[in-house]
Amino acid sequence: MEVSFDVTAQEREDILKPLRAYNTRHIGDIKFESVGILLRDSTSRAVVGGLYGSISLGWLFVELLSVPQEMRAQGTGKRLMHAAEALARQKGCIGIWLDTFSFQAPGFYRKQGFSEVGHIADYPAGHQRYFFQKRLA
Repeated sequence: MEVSFDVTAQEREDILKPLRAYNTRHIGDIKFESVGILLRDSTSRAVVGGLYGSISLGWLFVELLSVPQEMRAQGTGKRLMHAAEALARQKGCIGIWLDTFSFQAPGFYRKQGFSEVGHIADYPAGHQRYFFQKRLA
């Protein structure tokens, strides 16, 4: 055994290889499809926020949701989540899952119909990390 705080991409892949092989024996080859719903500045066309995630195993995972301050309280986040849900349905997903911190947006996700499926207390200290899902009918 060796502890490293400077793990290379190749070493990560070497660790992942037997896990992928094991998983494949149980559930088949796992395909990942990245998806982004981009918010762009109307003048410069630079990306200023949006949603980034991936589809695998019949679920859309929302890894990132970012709405710039000047676009908040205008329904932008809600529109992003509606677009993600429509995309997930189009791709035949069972549901959507994500995580968020207590100081971020757990109330927002509950308003969008997500249910808490777990949390970690004191991650970071004094806060919680929440895990949510929304099953699609």
